[in-house]
Formats: sequence, C-alpha cells, structure tokens
Amino acid sequence: MSGRQKVLLVALAVLLVGLYVVAVAGRGDDRGDPAAGPGPLGRLGRGAGAVDPATVGVACLPPAADPAPTADGVVVAFGSTCRLRVADPGALRTLVLRGAAPFEVTARAPGDADVTVTDEVAPGPDGAAVAKVAVDRETEVLLRCPGGGGCAVTLARS
Repeated sequence: MSGRQKVLLVALAVLLVGLYVVAVAGRGDDRGDPAAGPGPLGRLGRGAGAVDPATVGVACLPPAADPAPTADGVVVAFGSTCRLRVADPGALRTLVLRGAAPFEVTARAPGDADVTVTDEVAPGPDGAAVAKVAVDRETEVLLRCPGGGGCAVTLARS
C-alpha cells in the first residue's frame, strides 16, 4: 500500500468517526410528532397517490348493478368479467382494488414497456383481497371473477 493510499484510508476513518459523533450528539429524547408530517421530504412524493374512482369508467359482463359510491370509494359488482377504463391521471398513480372474494386483475405496465401484467388476488388474513395497479396514462384494467359466480370489488380512494 502506498503512502497516498494510507493517508486516504486514515482520512476516511476520521470522517466516519466524525459523522458518528455528530449523529450521536444530535440525538434527542424527543420521539417526534406523527401528525407533523414529513416536512421537506414530503415534496419527494408530491403528486403521487391513488386514482380518483370518479375517473374510472365501468363496463361489466353480464351487466350487473350500477356502480355504487360509498365512503371508501365505488363498489362494482360483476358476474364474470369487468372492464375498467381509467382516465389519464396526468402522473403515476395507483388504482387500488379491494374485494372480499378472490379476483383476477390484468393491466398494461406503466411507462413505455409493452408488457401486460396479470395477478390473481386472494383474501389475506384480514379477509380482504387487495390489488394495486400502477397507472400513468389512460389504461384499461380487466377484472375476472374465478368460477363466474360473481364478485364485488371496491375502487378505493386510498
């Protein structure tokens, strides 16, 4: 090892020790306020969020009841298949789908990729089947109900 490498190694060690001392000295007993929000880091996620259920068109086969608005979003009941047309959200958003029974979701991947993604969603330990679909432009999402016995899916607000 040359002399220059030794000097750089020692300088790096001193820098790491200095950063550790600053981190420990700056630590306080305050746990923070969860209601205060993320502060300046909040700007990093600006514009991200869920798709507004009001911007989603619904066409189901066989036709079932009209979509019903609720406090959580819009409930869509269908027999075997349902086609959702999501309007262009203007930025990357997430379409959140929740149901009490298993269902299948098929949608194009966001971006310029020419990929179609299919997922079979089953209820978890909490009893809810949840699918999250990334949407960055006008997109069609196909829902299928296994067995054709009928499903109800909520287009959730979050």
